[in-house]
Amino acid sequence: MSNISGKIILITGASSGIGEATARLLAHQGAQVVLGARRVERLQALAGQINEAGGTALFRRLDVTSREDTQAF
Repeated sequence: MSNISGKIILITGASSGIGEATARLLAHQGAQVVLGARRVERLQALAGQINEAGGTALFRRLDVTSREDTQAF
């Protein structure tokens, strides 16, 4: 990916696996990431790690089967 520095990217399923790896990679490349998943404690830890490494990450609980959660995200 090129030229993502400063872009805001929403990532669902960010608490583990591919979503977590994607969040780390994109934040490392300069994107601002917003992490969403049901496991808030994992999101909080991941956001903290990204921010401590110099990236920018926010998080919000997200259940993609919920229309309200998805719209709020």
